[in-house]
Amino acid sequence: TIEALERSGRLLRKVGRVFWNLASADTNADLQAIEREMSPKLAAHYAAIYMDAALFARVEAVKGSAAGLDDERSRVLELVHKDFVRAGARLAPAQKERMAQIVERLAALSTQFGQNVLKDEADFVLELGADDVAGLSEQLKASAARTAKERGLACAYAITLSRSHVEPFLESSTRRDLREAVFNAFSARGARGGETDNHAIIAEIVALRAERAHLLGYKTYANYKLDNTMARTPE
Repeated sequence: TIEALERSGRLLRKVGRVFWNLASADTNADLQAIEREMSPKLAAHYAAIYMDAALFARVEAVKGSAAGLDDERSRVLELVHKDFVRAGARLAPAQKERMAQIVERLAALSTQFGQNVLKDEADFVLELGADDVAGLSEQLKASAARTAKERGLACAYAITLSRSHVEPFLESSTRRDLREAVFNAFSARGARGGETDNHAIIAEIVALRAERAHLLGYKTYANYKLDNTMARTPE
């Protein structure tokens, strides 16, 4: 049961790893549209597996007869069983239905949240002249010059909100006013109002996380999140 479950879904995981890496590192409008469509579908897919009563009964049976397993197999069994429980396998049917709705909605919200942040990153550019690059390394200046050229800007250099620009710029620029402008823009991704504003999304995510934790018998989402970590509790 456990070994078969471990092997299942290999092709989906293989394809998924390629897709999600592309979607996060080299995204475009087409990839993002697929991401928005597939995130809730995949969440529903995994929820159906981990809340399947017959499958969980088999996992429970294995756990009940697990004496004599070596440490590695015992640990795998413990983790698999806990994944089922934390996904809602022990909930009543109506609660399972609600949990599936929560998981699917959270996947959609998280995807939109990330895409809003990326959109704000892509839209920002700080145009710099020859007198604005004091302290910057030759490597960063060369990258900023390429960016200005690629974007068709009239300035000599351009700094974006990509980490390869932001971090070295904040570390090395001698211009406090420019560092402040970049820092504020980076901090405000997804919080500028308009169609990419994440405030309402955050509020809904927090509420759904709390409801999910309560369905599973946890006091708060923090208790749920830390239960399978070394910290174990918020305290």
